[in-house]
Amino acid sequence: MQISFGAPVSGAWATPQNLAGFAARAEQAGYAGLWSFQRLLIPAGSDMDPVYRSVFDPMVALAYAAAVTSRIRLGVAILNAPFVSPGYLAKQAATLDVLSGGRHDLGLGIGWMPEEFTLTGADSARRGARIAEFTAVLRALWAAGETEFNGEFYQVPRGTMDPKPAQPGGPPVLLGGMAESALRRIGKIADGWITASRTDLSKIGAAIAVIRESAEQAGRDPGALRIICRGVVRAGEQVPGPDGGRRLLSGSYDQIRADTEWLAGQGVTEVFYDLNWDPQVGSPDADPAAAAARAGEILDALAPAG
Repeated sequence: MQISFGAPVSGAWATPQNLAGFAARAEQAGYAGLWSFQRLLIPAGSDMDPVYRSVFDPMVALAYAAAVTSRIRLGVAILNAPFVSPGYLAKQAATLDVLSGGRHDLGLGIGWMPEEFTLTGADSARRGARIAEFTAVLRALWAAGETEFNGEFYQVPRGTMDPKPAQPGGPPVLLGGMAESALRRIGKIADGWITASRTDLSKIGAAIAVIRESAEQAGRDPGALRIICRGVVRAGEQVPGPDGGRRLLSGSYDQIRADTEWLAGQGVTEVFYDLNWDPQVGSPDADPAAAAARAGEILDALAPAG
């Protein structure tokens, strides 16, 4: 299983210096990937977690990180498809893939916050059907030669979009979601699944089984799908889990490493340790120097080569 790292894109440690520095440091430490995420708006009066209050744009942040790295993969987990056109995102993702030398992974979701749909003028109806077609448009635009697409929600006039991504066929398209319909959609059309921050990881095996069953029914290779887990790491804290026990990936470094090995046994192919969800790191109210120091200690302690 691959071990990756959450980029410093939220809160006190999200600075230009830290984004470049931690990207290079994670690559040097042997991490396989660097992951960002999206949040556009915090509604007035909201009690959302501190991690969401101040967030860099995910694609811009990854492009910034691409310039100071050469090997580590650069993923977004996730960008909400309803908020952008597939044509615009296809161009962005292809450009990032070219500039990074074929290191981009594109994670997509369907969105959930009403205020963000209002902000972007997006339609929240039939989001599942829309994202399936959205994914098809991306792949059509990344394919060789002229493209034309006429769907229920999206149309691509006949033409070409260049440059093509460095990865043949384009960046892997990974989908989020926890409902059974979302999991089955992933098995049918996606290159893999990205779990959410609130996913109950103790039950992840059952969700993976649904995805693999759906892939097999669609005539695809279930073993080829990537299962990527956002690791909400809370080092040094025994965080209560949904069942009253310790939440996975909290506690001592030994416990976190043991949890990661257990996730591998459940079928997870990649865990990225995301410190943006640690209030001492990803909260805007945290001390910037202390946040960076804590993040650096955790990065070193959980490094794949360590």
